[in-house]
Amino acid sequence: MYSTKIFPRIGLIIFIAFQLVASNSLLAKGNQAIKIAYLTQTPKVRPALSNLDPIIEDKGVTGAELAIEDNNTTGEYTKQNFSIEKFIVPVDGDVAEVFNKKIAKKYALVVTNLSPDVTNKVADLDSAKEALLFDASTTDDALRNKACRANVMHLLPSRAMRADALAQYMMKKRWTKWFLVIGNTEEDRLYAEAIKRSAKKFNMNIVQEKTWEHTFDARRTAQADVAVFTQLDEDYDVLVVADEQGQFGEYLDYRTWIPRPVIGTQGLVATSWHRAHEQWGATQIQNRFKEKTGRWMEEQDYGAYLAVRAIGEAATRAKSNGLKPIKDYLLSDQLALQGYKGTSLSFRSWDHQLRQPVLLAAPRSLVAVAPIEGFLHPKTELDTLGYDQPETECKWSKSGE
Repeated sequence: MYSTKIFPRIGLIIFIAFQLVASNSLLAKGNQAIKIAYLTQTPKVRPALSNLDPIIEDKGVTGAELAIEDNNTTGEYTKQNFSIEKFIVPVDGDVAEVFNKKIAKKYALVVTNLSPDVTNKVADLDSAKEALLFDASTTDDALRNKACRANVMHLLPSRAMRADALAQYMMKKRWTKWFLVIGNTEEDRLYAEAIKRSAKKFNMNIVQEKTWEHTFDARRTAQADVAVFTQLDEDYDVLVVADEQGQFGEYLDYRTWIPRPVIGTQGLVATSWHRAHEQWGATQIQNRFKEKTGRWMEEQDYGAYLAVRAIGEAATRAKSNGLKPIKDYLLSDQLALQGYKGTSLSFRSWDHQLRQPVLLAAPRSLVAVAPIEGFLHPKTELDTLGYDQPETECKWSKSGE
């Protein structure tokens, strides 16, 4: 039998706990509230290249949630409270309808994890004109150029930035003769265009270009098909592969006719984030993310993390939860966003691309970080990656926002 004297004590403990929760709730209500929406659509599931590749269903949102925790750590001192609400649209759902009904006029700051066409579809809504979208997933150069939108900020490196990062490293190694292999998807074609732009920019020589026309079940035919496919009349230094879906690129390495390294979408890749990255405090964020989720941080997680952290930095420095003060600070020279890459990050005013170092990584090691030493720029070496201001085709940028 338990003593009846214990129950009054338990009641007192519960009462005190309730009072503390209520007190914290009142304190939070007294803080300046910064509300963020996270908008994504369930993607069509593609078959994994290998059983070693898990299908991750929560890419992006977990990075945003981790950033909210970091924002609120600072918010305790600045009397600001950050919150995020998730809106997940089914694969066959209407993203624009969800935005109009559930986000418009309620959230001015929206982190998006959407396809390129849907991103711009949302940005063009009348209800989105008074909002700022943080694109945490696309890499399309068009969205930073002719199809740019003044109310969209881009967090991940564009294809042009990634291709330039690879080209700089190849130039350092003096591997200037490239053999370009392209897949059959539209994304592969866009990646190949970025590679060809970089080759021209850094005076590389694409000795031959081929489209992969063999079966995508490369495991059955890799030994025969790849050797014959890569047998050229002219020698080359590296094989550059454009295979964003991973349908055949993984089977090129070690199977080419002559021994040459593979770079591009497989082999040595250019990425914003990688599990092998450990410098500049990256180990800390890697461990925190893995402890929270049980998996490694992916690029979309990193993009969403940066988006929410950028909002937090701007709101803290501007001491405001208003859209205009936050956007003005984000586009100012004062922004110095921590990205765990050895230098502060900031947004380009001409296309709203987040300027940042690009990691060059093999499957299990970090090889280099671009921009590579020796590539100079009058403002910042980060602008040697991707489209610089004189090159932009962003119309609102040229005409004035």
